[in-house]
Amino acid sequence: MAGLRAGIREQRAAGIEVTGDHPGMLEKLDFAEVRNLADDLANRYMMEEVDAVYMVYNEFKSVIQQRIVVERILPITEIGKHAITAAEEMAKEAREQAAQAAISAGLSLYPMEAEAAQKQFEEERERFGTQSVDFTYEESAGDVLRFLMPQYVASQMYHAMCDSVAAEHAARMTAMDAATNNASEMIDSLTLTMNRVRQAAITKEIIEIVSGAAAIG
Repeated sequence: MAGLRAGIREQRAAGIEVTGDHPGMLEKLDFAEVRNLADDLANRYMMEEVDAVYMVYNEFKSVIQQRIVVERILPITEIGKHAITAAEEMAKEAREQAAQAAISAGLSLYPMEAEAAQKQFEEERERFGTQSVDFTYEESAGDVLRFLMPQYVASQMYHAMCDSVAAEHAARMTAMDAATNNASEMIDSLTLTMNRVRQAAITKEIIEIVSGAAAIG
C-alpha cells in the first residue's frame, strides 16, 4: 500500500507537495482524529508555514442537492460564514437519477424538517448576535485565539467531512438503484427471449406432428 501511495504522489502535478496522508478517515469518522488534523493545520497557519487553508469536499443538502465546493477555512473572515471560493453543481442527469433513487427508497427530495431546523438555527444565531453582551476574558486575546482557532477549524472540517460521508451514501444509493433497475431490465429481456425460444420450439414440434400425421393419412 505504501508503494502504491508513493506512485500516486509521483504522478501528481508538478509544484504540489504532499505533506500528509490520512487514508480511511471517512470510513469511520472520528472527531478526535479530525481535531488532531485541525490542530496541525492551525499551528502551521499561525507559524506562517502556509498562507491559507482550503477544503475540497461534497456539500450535502439533500439527495438531489449536492455540489463539490472549495472552501477557505483559514484565514477566517467572518465567524459562522462559509467562505466558498468555487463550486460545481450536480449535472441534470445526476440529479434525475438521484431523485429516482430517492423516490424508490421512499425518501423525501426536500426534507422540510431539516430546512425548518436550519431556519430556526439561523434565527437564533441572528438574535444572539444582535444582543449587547460584554465578555470578560482572564487570558490574553492571543491565548484565547490560539485555544479557540483549532476548535473552530476542527468543527468546520468535521462538518465538511460529515457532508462528504452523507453525499457518498446518497451516491451509493443512486448507484444501487441504477444497478437494480438494470438487473430488472436484463431479467425482463432474458425472460422474454426464453419465452420466445420456448414458443418457437413448441410451434416447431406441433408442425412436425401435424406434418407427420398428414403424411400417414
